[in-house]
Amino acid sequence: MSRPRSFLVGFSLTCIFAIHAVAQPLPKAHPAEVGMSAEQLARVRPVIQEAIEDGYIPGAVLLVVRHGRVVIREAFGYAQIVPTKKKMTPDMIFDLASITKPMATATSIMILIEQGKLRLQDRISQFVPDFRTFQATNGGSAPAARLYHLLTHTSGLPPYYNADSLQKRYGYTCSIDSSVAFMGRLDKSNAPGDEFHYSCLGFITQAKIIKQVSGMDVHRFSRKHIFEPLGLRHTGYIPQIGKTEPDPASPLMQSYADLIVPTEVFDGKPLKGTVHDPLARALGGISGNAGLFSNADDMAVFALMMLNGGEYGGKRIFSPLSVKKMTGIYAAIPEAGRGLGWDVSSAYSSNGGDLFPEGGYGHTGYTGTSIWISPPTETIVILLANRVHPEDKWGTEVVRLRSRVANIVASSILEEL
Repeated sequence: MSRPRSFLVGFSLTCIFAIHAVAQPLPKAHPAEVGMSAEQLARVRPVIQEAIEDGYIPGAVLLVVRHGRVVIREAFGYAQIVPTKKKMTPDMIFDLASITKPMATATSIMILIEQGKLRLQDRISQFVPDFRTFQATNGGSAPAARLYHLLTHTSGLPPYYNADSLQKRYGYTCSIDSSVAFMGRLDKSNAPGDEFHYSCLGFITQAKIIKQVSGMDVHRFSRKHIFEPLGLRHTGYIPQIGKTEPDPASPLMQSYADLIVPTEVFDGKPLKGTVHDPLARALGGISGNAGLFSNADDMAVFALMMLNGGEYGGKRIFSPLSVKKMTGIYAAIPEAGRGLGWDVSSAYSSNGGDLFPEGGYGHTGYTGTSIWISPPTETIVILLANRVHPEDKWGTEVVRLRSRVANIVASSILEEL
C-alpha cells in the first residue's frame, strides 16, 4: 500500500451556485405508520453496539427508510479513535469504497447508453485496443469481451493489481489511460461470461471508457449528470493527493472537512479525505472502482431515485427501463447473480440478509459501507460502519453484522406483501 500524502479538501465558492437543487431532509415516520414493528426494529441498536464493544468497528451510521419515510437515522460509537476520539454523527461523510461502482460508474455508463454513445454489446477492445482476449490451453482465443461483461464481473479480468507495482511503472499518480491499457494486457482467468470473478479492474476500465466517450472523467460526469441534479451536496470525489489547487468540481466544501470519517492509520495518522483503496489512490483518487464519498442522507435520496424508476424530486437521472435492466439479474449471465453494477444474489449479497424477498439489490464497500434496496417492500437499509479505522481487520464480522441488521429490519415489516 502506497504511503499517503497530506492534502487539503477544497471547494470553489462558485460551485455553490452551480447546484440546481438541494436535497431536502426526508420525512420521518414512526415505524407503525409505515407498517413496521418499533419493538422489533429496536433490536438493531444492541446488535450494532455489541459490534462496537467487541472492537469490530469504532462506530456506525444506520439509516432505514420505508415508503419514502425515515424510521431510523442514528449514529453509534465513534467516527475516529486515533489520534483522538470523535463521536459519530448521522450526517458524517464516509469513504464508500466499492459502492462507487453502482452509484457513480455503472449509473454513468447507463446514462451514456441512453445518450446513444455506448451499447452493452460494445467490445471492450473498441475503447482499449490492448485488451487481450482469454487464451485457452489449446491455443484458441475466446470471443471478445463486451461492456456488459465488465458490469457483471465476468470479463475474465483479474480481481485486483498491486498499486505499488502500478506506480513503479507509471509514477506516483498514474494515468488512467496507461493503467487501463496495462490492465487490458493482463492474462484473463476465463472466457467472457464463463465465470464470475469480482474485479475492481473491470470498473477502472469503465472509468476510462466514460472519460473517452464523454470527454469527462467519472468524477465530473457523475457530478454533472447524477449528484448535482439530485442536490447531493455531500456526495462526490474529493480532490486528491498531489493537487496544489482546490478542485472546483468537488461538491465537498472545506466546511465539510470535519464531517469526513477517517479510515486506516499510516505512520500514526489516519487517511482523511483521501480514498482508502490503493489503486484508486494511485489513480489520483478518481476511479471507477472506488473514490466516492457520501453520507447516509444523500445515499437515501439516490436509493429513492432508483426505487422511483430513475426520478426524484422532479429530476430524472435515467429511465425506468434502465433501472430495471441494472437491478435485475442480467439475462445473458444468470449464474453470476449480478445486475449491471448492482449485486442481486451473488455470494457478495449477504448485506441483503435472509428475509427480504427476491427483487432487491445492493452493494457493499471494503471500508465497511453497505446499502440494500428492496423494491417489493419499499425499504432501504444503509449501514455505514467504519471497519478500517484504525486498522484494516474484522472483515468477516462486518459481513455478519450487515446480515443481522438486514434481518432485523426485514422482520420488523408487518404488512402483507
